[in-house]
Amino acid sequence: QVQLVESGGGLVQAGGSLRLSCAASGRTFSSYAMGWFRQAPGKEREFVAAVSRTGSTYYAVSVKGRFTISRDNAKNTVYLQMNSPKPEDTAVYYCAAGIFFPNANHQQYDYWGQGTQVTVSS
Repeated sequence: QVQLVESGGGLVQAGGSLRLSCAASGRTFSSYAMGWFRQAPGKEREFVAAVSRTGSTYYAVSVKGRFTISRDNAKNTVYLQMNSPKPEDTAVYYCAAGIFFPNANHQQYDYWGQGTQVTVSS
């Protein structure tokens, strides 16, 4: 069992930066690939980025070059550094833990956090 808690969301201006964190409980964090997803009102949950157990990364085309996912297995934490965000990045951001990598399919992740709101103003 893995419990995930996101933090770091808030209001940011377009072109600014924001870092999301996801703290995991349990000793098995390093056994999981981790992903970030987002969901805007009225839209389906959308893949953002994923990181493997050993740090390999995988990004959605829409965020590649602007967002960076990373993990610190010693701290049981995964991060999403959001640089140059755009208004269309506004959504609730969720972190998730799963077995497969790379994996953009939210249905194949096993554990989810409660989400953190990110609002990008123009």
